[in-house]
Amino acid sequence: MTSRIVTASREIAAPAAKIFDVIADPSLQPQLDGNDNLAEATAGQRVCAVGDIFTMMLTMGSARDNHVVEFDEGRLIAWRPSEPGKKPPGHLWRWQLEPLDAARTLVTHTYDWTQLTDKNRLPRAQATTEDRLQASLDKLAELVES
Repeated sequence: MTSRIVTASREIAAPAAKIFDVIADPSLQPQLDGNDNLAEATAGQRVCAVGDIFTMMLTMGSARDNHVVEFDEGRLIAWRPSEPGKKPPGHLWRWQLEPLDAARTLVTHTYDWTQLTDKNRLPRAQATTEDRLQASLDKLAELVES
């Protein structure tokens, strides 16, 4: 059986604050997407707190509202996506940052679908592998280390 919590980590040669500013800006998320699922997000939606909602357009043309459920400035962001105006079906995306020193950060990216209730989303959830999360981390590193 496929694990319902998928995680990948990578040390990135950049300060945690710089990395967090990228992750907390939804307009940059499509550049980080190892799933090739995110098309765009309007600028100016910077995540600042639990309860924030940011909107993202998917490559298939539909919109997703992302409900921020965990937030610790500079350290942690997690959200649950949903169709606009609907309750999130239970999956969660999380970014955690652990500063190693002033110029290096351990970044962990997690996809958790333990509470996913929408059976139509199961094939996509099962296809979200550690390799795809690692691809997102690699894209993040390329963006912030340059």
